[in-house]
Amino acid sequence: MIAIVDYGVGNLFSLKSSFLAVGADAVVTRDAETLRSADKIVLPGVGAFGDAAKKLRDSGLAQVVKEEAKKGKPLLGICLGMQMLLEKSYEYGEHEGLGLIPGAIRPICETIPEGYKIPHIGWNALHFPAQKHPVFQNVKEGDHVYFVHSFHGTDCADFTAATTEYGGILTAAVAKDNVIGCQFHPEKSGPVGLSILKAFCNL
Repeated sequence: MIAIVDYGVGNLFSLKSSFLAVGADAVVTRDAETLRSADKIVLPGVGAFGDAAKKLRDSGLAQVVKEEAKKGKPLLGICLGMQMLLEKSYEYGEHEGLGLIPGAIRPICETIPEGYKIPHIGWNALHFPAQKHPVFQNVKEGDHVYFVHSFHGTDCADFTAATTEYGGILTAAVAKDNVIGCQFHPEKSGPVGLSILKAFCNL
């Protein structure tokens, strides 16, 4: 069973529908025991890092997510959920993340040239290191996925699982063992996105 964390932030039901489309049993929950009994956990998120991180902590689920991930349970963070997997964010101040993957979240304007629209919205190609993470096993070099973001992961080169180009090189995905994060939205990325969710289910 896939547990999608409901802490008041994220496209929960479109994400649940995508998991159902690949044959997975998925539930949207804010119950700690459901997270503990799940086979895998998904941390979604949209909006501002600071607000979302506070909501996750206030829900009491931040610690549960960290504990389950540290036990080896597969965890997938999506968009802002991916960003919260890292140590900190510099989005309108400095905010603490879950610290499950080394690195920090910084504005993409520090990486891309002037004149590029922010937020970065649209379909962009994925590029992979020589050793692909298993969650991307069915994704080809150059396959396109859907992004909506103004911030991305930095200082995480050793854990960068995919990049994309938008005037400069941006972090598209991170991974450390059983913890994976996608800056893009698999649930909005058509067959390519569904293949990623299916591969996650099979970890």
